[in-house]
Amino acid sequence: MNLIQRPRRLRRTEALRAMVRETHLTPDDFVYPLFVCEGEGVRREISSMPGCFNLSIDELVREVETARSAGIRSVILFGVPDEKDALGSEAYAEDGITQRAIRAVKREVRDLIVIADNCLCEYTDHGHCGVVEEGEVLNDPSLELLARTAVSQAEAGADIIAPSNMMDGFVSAIRASLDQSGFESIPIMSYAVKYASAFYGPFREAAQSAPQFGDRRGYQMDAANSREAMREAQLDIEQGADILMVKPALPYLDIIRAVRERFDLPVAAYQVSGEYAMIKAAAQRGWIDEDRVVMESLTAIKRAGADIILTYFAREVAARLA
Repeated sequence: MNLIQRPRRLRRTEALRAMVRETHLTPDDFVYPLFVCEGEGVRREISSMPGCFNLSIDELVREVETARSAGIRSVILFGVPDEKDALGSEAYAEDGITQRAIRAVKREVRDLIVIADNCLCEYTDHGHCGVVEEGEVLNDPSLELLARTAVSQAEAGADIIAPSNMMDGFVSAIRASLDQSGFESIPIMSYAVKYASAFYGPFREAAQSAPQFGDRRGYQMDAANSREAMREAQLDIEQGADILMVKPALPYLDIIRAVRERFDLPVAAYQVSGEYAMIKAAAQRGWIDEDRVVMESLTAIKRAGADIILTYFAREVAARLA
């Protein structure tokens, strides 16, 4: 007798589906990205990212406390300074907006991992991620400033440094400076595979970091390349990275999977501002079920191999899972 194979037997009820579910999301999977600005009592919604805000330090602390109550244990901070200059000096200033925010959050919220994004684009008046001379982004002079930024962030109390600038040798320079300054125990979460993506548009509004000329394709990766991604990840491992990040996430699930299969380090993936904005926009128009699409997209990122997911949905999803 030929038996019919019936996979539907295990799909009949939610209890059965949950019993055999292969991929599970938990609040510990998420890192919550937040934008901190100058002022007091500031909670300014980002027009292209409904539900996300530029927050003054006092409002940032409240937001982090709420997120922590929902089960979030990790945040990443992006500074939005009032003053910018050609060298991004606010990025490594002892009293810079990010440094003050780190101190406040670490002082007020217990049992929380604070990750410091390490880049210059939010702090430079030209909007590029390094030193610019005659229209060219210079690699090696930029490394010194990025390393100074990492040390200042560690001194402020950051638990993890996350360099996102994609300069050649950036992980090595930061690792050496951290070690020389007595911060050898501070991990580096490297934006190892960061593509020059059109999905970053809303972030540039949030962080006021759009380049004033040209673009970033001279240092961020070409979207068509996958073998190069493996080379970038390998180089960052050799230079001392502790966690490898792929950015963006959903358009690059194949890259997340390849990094996961080839390397043994923890893998992070960033569900970036454009991914968030598309879901929000479609949901506002009634075209999709936001809750289901959010869970489906985050599950896909984890299923592809991400151990850590940076997402603007972190707080609400953690509360839902709880």
